Amino acid sequence: MRRIEGTLVLFLAWLGSLIAALAVGHRLFFSLSYLFGGILVLSFLWAWLNVHWVRVTRQVRSRHVEAGGFVEERFVLENTGPLYKLWLELKDHSDLPLHRASRVISHLKRGRTESWHVRTPCFRRGRFRLGPVTLMSGDPFGLFLFQKNLPLISHVVVYPMTVDLPAFYPPIGELTGGETSRRRTHYITTNVSGVRDYAFGDSFNRIHWPSTARTGRLMVKEFELDPMADIWIFLDMERRVQAGPPVDQLPLPKLPVVHWEKMPAFELPPNTEEYAVAAAASISRHFLRQNRAVGLVTYANAFHRDLIQTDRGERQLTRILELLAVVQAHGTIPLAEVLTAESLQLGRNTTAILITPAVEADWIHAARHLAARGVQVTAVLIDPGSFGMPFNTVEAEVELTANHIPHYIVRQGDRLEEALANSR
Repeated sequence: MRRIEGTLVLFLAWLGSLIAALAVGHRLFFSLSYLFGGILVLSFLWAWLNVHWVRVTRQVRSRHVEAGGFVEERFVLENTGPLYKLWLELKDHSDLPLHRASRVISHLKRGRTESWHVRTPCFRRGRFRLGPVTLMSGDPFGLFLFQKNLPLISHVVVYPMTVDLPAFYPPIGELTGGETSRRRTHYITTNVSGVRDYAFGDSFNRIHWPSTARTGRLMVKEFELDPMADIWIFLDMERRVQAGPPVDQLPLPKLPVVHWEKMPAFELPPNTEEYAVAAAASISRHFLRQNRAVGLVTYANAFHRDLIQTDRGERQLTRILELLAVVQAHGTIPLAEVLTAESLQLGRNTTAILITPAVEADWIHAARHLAARGVQVTAVLIDPGSFGMPFNTVEAEVELTANHIPHYIVRQGDRLEEALANSR
């Protein structure tokens, strides 16, 4: 507002001096009109040129980070023009919480660059936008302010927190008789099914040298899947059974003002949704590191299910973590109905791990029917009573024990590696 008032006053002064010069013809008024007009023109050109002939680049070190980690960026601002830049302001419009990348640069000489690093702690999982940015500058008299929008946009995915589970040993199904599954696989297992000619892209550790020496051409080994059944993780994202305030209503921690102050430690938000997602991510990583085939099912909204078919390896872990990074508890379908609907794809000796804060007996009865069919069922109960609800998991624990279904209890404030080490 003050800048507009100053510009308007100077313009009126120029206009008044010009009218007076034309009316009176005195040299003083001509000189004043030239002075005020020159200041307006030069200030306008200075401010306009300040936001041009500037190159801005942003470099993101990693586009994937785990909650509790840091997103690191590097900004480089270069004066590519022939004129001196008195001041420049770079304003960032990222939606990543606690991201502080805006900066004011002063006295940027011709051909010089200014760079700075931004290190943002991640306290919320999700997919966030970095950018765009707005470059602003003005003239020395504060009469004009110009801005230039720069489409420097990228995205970063914040995965849920994962922890090591060294003592998590739920009952795991194996294929009947320990026989191998007669399916070829690109993974290296202990079950060699035969040899074939070398193809481009085969790793050298798959070459079978005795066959290569005998045939005179490169031969590689083919493998079959291990005699271990699939592991399915069922994540209950029904909104009705969740406890604790939504994440978007929780205050973010305050960051230190100076760099030598201690950064606040990451803690799981106090609601069952975040604890369940962290448990699903940790369990997935736990079994995938054992080269097990893991799949994930969740009904996080009323329109469709989110399903990741069973697979192995780091790529499968990335798929699961990317889904868990954005999943939110907006579902309307109870876990009992989910288990009934998905039971057809659960074969005998398949392992089903159920993660839920629900305490009703309906889903326990559905889990009992799965167990009766030979499915190895394990439940991970997120105790809603520890999140401020007037009920807890005691009755559900009694029901699970009566049906011989192993289960784990996770309460607010528990360390997941400790809570998932005590089977009931």
